[in-house]
Amino acid sequence: MKTQAIRQELDQARERGALRQIVIPPCPELLVRLQDAMSQPEADLTEVARIAASDVAMSATLLRAANSSLHMPPGSQPCTTVGQALTRIGLDETAALMTAFLVKHAIPVNSPHLARFWERSTKRAIACAFIARQLPGVSPDLAHTYGLFCHVGMPVLLQSVRGYGSTMVEAAARIDRPYIATENANHKTDHAVVGALVIRAWNMAPQIMAAIRLHHDYSALGNADIEAEIHTLVAAGLVAEHLMRRHETLPEDADWKSNCHVAMDWLQITADDLEQWDEQLRPLLDDA
Repeated sequence: MKTQAIRQELDQARERGALRQIVIPPCPELLVRLQDAMSQPEADLTEVARIAASDVAMSATLLRAANSSLHMPPGSQPCTTVGQALTRIGLDETAALMTAFLVKHAIPVNSPHLARFWERSTKRAIACAFIARQLPGVSPDLAHTYGLFCHVGMPVLLQSVRGYGSTMVEAAARIDRPYIATENANHKTDHAVVGALVIRAWNMAPQIMAAIRLHHDYSALGNADIEAEIHTLVAAGLVAEHLMRRHETLPEDADWKSNCHVAMDWLQITADDLEQWDEQLRPLLDDA
């Protein structure tokens, strides 16, 4: 399913199908401005700094990151301004942190069904970006955004659809069918479709839209009709989830058990690569 076909599928479902009842939160104005600033041939650093400084809490988030052990060289002085933080962290990571901050506030999660949702989404984004840096053919920034938004359909469904909380409990408990099969049986849609719809509505990168739509369709990996970058995002996301679960000392999930070989084959990585990545990624997840 090519990106254009996915876009058409979403538009048609939005007009006539189960997606009509889904309430998509509006894209934050500051995120629109940030996307515009970052999409210029040369990113507008002044505008990025201006956006960051326009929200006290977002500024504090950047300063906290800049002064963390991950970014602050021994013996250096703490950053006290957004401009200093941007210089120390770097433009791309600054934009990633700002995006995460803005999305969390645009789609708040206050449900026991989604405990630690944005914390885990942030860690998934970090893991996806890390994996992308080890591979050719995919942008770490794109991978970070994909990891952040991968499961965003869940809180949107929880806010829009009666009974979705019970569906989450049922889907997690069942071992006879995939998670999204239970979602579709109960609601005629699933979090992969709704997450892609959010990306579509927010006018974000079409590769992210397609990868989120397909992120549970591992049988499509390698399909010639799908762009290679989308395959890589989906496969990297599965590996990222696996490494996160190892970091959290959780057992392997069903998706990994069933599809690890096809994902690793697509990425051309080995079990030794996974072990090395696990070791290198742990301090990054500890600091997240």
